[in-house]
Amino acid sequence: MSETMKKTFILLAGMLVVVAVLFLNAKEPAPGYGVGDYATDFKLPNIDGKDVSLSDYSDAKGFILIFTCNTCPYAQAYESRIIDLDKKYASQGFPVIAINPNDLSQQPDDSMEKMKTRAAEKGYTFPYLRDDSQDVTRAYGATKTPHVYLLNKEASNKYKVEFIGAIDDSPRDASDVSERYVEAAIDALMNGKKPSVTEKRAIGCTIKWKS
Repeated sequence: MSETMKKTFILLAGMLVVVAVLFLNAKEPAPGYGVGDYATDFKLPNIDGKDVSLSDYSDAKGFILIFTCNTCPYAQAYESRIIDLDKKYASQGFPVIAINPNDLSQQPDDSMEKMKTRAAEKGYTFPYLRDDSQDVTRAYGATKTPHVYLLNKEASNKYKVEFIGAIDDSPRDASDVSERYVEAAIDALMNGKKPSVTEKRAIGCTIKWKS
């Protein structure tokens, strides 16, 4: 091997090492919770300027926790259905809590100010929180917008994950929905039963993670 080829080989090997280190150190979502796990509480800022935690809801039986955003077309397609979920189930003890996790350097239209505007325009009936650190999102393991985690509140404020994934089977058109996964899961829990479907792959935009 010539001296030039040796230098080229060493240079390429060094570059591969750098790339590998960057890849290993890149912040990727953790595996997160699975069905049957217990989720920890959190505190995140709401569009009204107040912090919101699960423990604030003393009368709740559970939560429809949805990671979503302003900018994703799939999230936008689900807005009315998310509002309908809250209107139907909040009074029965399962309110919606929405969390926007997107990195603002990649999606500036997901800022708190833009969230306030969006919520007002669309008539959100539920808290819309910012997860600027993305710590809560990583803890749950959400990867898409929208991505649902249905929590059932047990004794001593323990929040058991009962369903993870999609709201229903029609991510684009509400008129084509034939299976309502979240509604079926909540109805089962309210009747003292376990949901027959506990996971359905979330379909939406990938969450924009901080580098």
